[in-house]
Amino acid sequence: MGFQTPQENLSKYLEKTTSGKIQLPDFQRGYKWDDERIRQLLVTILRGHPMGVVMLLDTNNDEVRFKPRPVEGVTLPESVEPEQLLLDGQQRLTSMTQALTGDGVVATKDSRGKLLQRRYFVDIAKALEGEDSIDDAVISVDADGKIKTNFNRDVVLDLSTEELQQQQGYFPLSELYSDGGARWILGMENRELSMAFHERIFSPARQYSIPAIQLDRDTSKAAVATVFEKVNTGGLPLNVFELLTATFAGDKVHYEKYGTDFRLNDDWRATQELFAPYPVLHDLENTDFLQAVTLLTTLERQKNQEGTRRSAVSARREDMLKLTLSDYLRWVEPLREAFIWIAGFLADRHIFDTRFLPYRTQLIPLAVMKVLMQDNADLRGPRDRIIQWFWSGVLGELYGGTTATRFARDVQEVPDWAMQKPEAGIPSTIQEAAFAESRLHSLRTRNAAAYKGIYALLLANEARDWMEDKRLDKAQHAALEVDIHHIFPQKWCTDRDVPAEYRESIINKTAISAKTNRSIGGRAPSIYLPGIERKAQISSEVLDAVLDSHLISAEALRRDEFATFFTDRRRRLCELVENAMGKPVQRDIEYGTAQEDSAQFDDTDIAEAPDESVDAVGEVHEPISSAPNPSGE
Repeated sequence: MGFQTPQENLSKYLEKTTSGKIQLPDFQRGYKWDDERIRQLLVTILRGHPMGVVMLLDTNNDEVRFKPRPVEGVTLPESVEPEQLLLDGQQRLTSMTQALTGDGVVATKDSRGKLLQRRYFVDIAKALEGEDSIDDAVISVDADGKIKTNFNRDVVLDLSTEELQQQQGYFPLSELYSDGGARWILGMENRELSMAFHERIFSPARQYSIPAIQLDRDTSKAAVATVFEKVNTGGLPLNVFELLTATFAGDKVHYEKYGTDFRLNDDWRATQELFAPYPVLHDLENTDFLQAVTLLTTLERQKNQEGTRRSAVSARREDMLKLTLSDYLRWVEPLREAFIWIAGFLADRHIFDTRFLPYRTQLIPLAVMKVLMQDNADLRGPRDRIIQWFWSGVLGELYGGTTATRFARDVQEVPDWAMQKPEAGIPSTIQEAAFAESRLHSLRTRNAAAYKGIYALLLANEARDWMEDKRLDKAQHAALEVDIHHIFPQKWCTDRDVPAEYRESIINKTAISAKTNRSIGGRAPSIYLPGIERKAQISSEVLDAVLDSHLISAEALRRDEFATFFTDRRRRLCELVENAMGKPVQRDIEYGTAQEDSAQFDDTDIAEAPDESVDAVGEVHEPISSAPNPSGE
């Protein structure tokens, strides 16, 4: 990548924006400057102060073919091709193009966001008082050239015609760079005032120049994205999807289904419509989909290369930016089907929506595996091995940081291993996954991927609701308002000084319906369990069996023995994790000393507190965080 740093007169920029020689790449956001920012920009020009650089990209580039669009306010024939694309400086050049050319009417808004049509003038006498007065001299008026008060009934300043402007001494800034600007000034009756304005304001402003960084024709898409993000001063960060949207739109190759008018944004909306019936896919991002396309593209590219120096399989940003429209269209339909397949795969794992999805990012390699394995992904043996990989990633909490490298290893290692190909070894994700017994103590909210994973495993353990004879599966989950609630109620634990580490741990929580939780209230288990039996009209033996499906010791619960319950359930949860991961859990809590039992206190150490009445208020379940959680933590 090379660049030059010329400095051109503002009039040259205006000529290029109005003629279409400078246009915007399609990924640029829309014009958004408000009235006061535009006015201040014009003050900057009249004072001769610098406004910063603009960045331009040479369009004579074989790799970077962005679809262009004119600067807002400029109308061009479709046949006009730009010589340069404006990467940084859109808001400034758009403001100047609209305010300083043509009729000078700018489509803007006020500080409250109300849409306006404004024109800009400079009070000649005020401007000549000195540089500090120029700020007050530049005014903004309605598009009709009038300033009104009393709900637009009274006109306090009328600049609607050239004659009125000259009589009152207000120069229209739309004439600053026009051929008629000098003529307008000479038309003023006050010759002394007009000559002073021409010499001290008008002529210097016409010499105003702006430095530029011009990127040459060898600049790559990756470089454009990086440069744009680091120097863009008026917009939001540019992501890969937006950049490829502009790239694909600039691809003039004809495709049977789309012709030459393909829009990546429209195609992604079509994908979202297909995913709409599957709540677990609702948070999937467009860049997630593109990463899956990139993995498949680089896998196929590597497979077709010969020799030892083959290109790498990748989902990195720089490789995403190398995607062509042909690459995207090659994989879009198989991946759509794969992600829909994932919704069923997750439902079988008792993960029904995004609230309880451990890692959105893990769906990317999983979709690629489905495309690669096709129907083999549903055979019992391969599917069991995919399930083991899935739980290893979740419970080992391996998808919460930088994931592109893991994606590449997963899609190369897991499919062959899942189908038991002779040369396949155990995938890295399964080898690296580890779970420690003590982690159960710190899993307290659904912000952690392993917390969500254990919750799903409990549901899959044929857990049923305590009061209604219903499985906590997809069909009943929403209807029963199933959520995670305390087993020993929060109030009971707090009254007895049970430390938060144990009270709030997932060991002391399970999935039950809202109705059951209301029946529990804040009471001791020895009180609320008989109440549940009466309401559900079941025996103690039946309820004990239900508790067992939740890996809860009914005996300890009925005796209000928190420490005994905690130790037993921790052990059983470890066994649940071991079964899912296919490897032992690290037992890192020592046993046999007074300080190392499950809760580091005996049940006899729990301070006595009066049991709550039957009418105790039901405990509020753990709130669902609305904050984004890309890392799973």
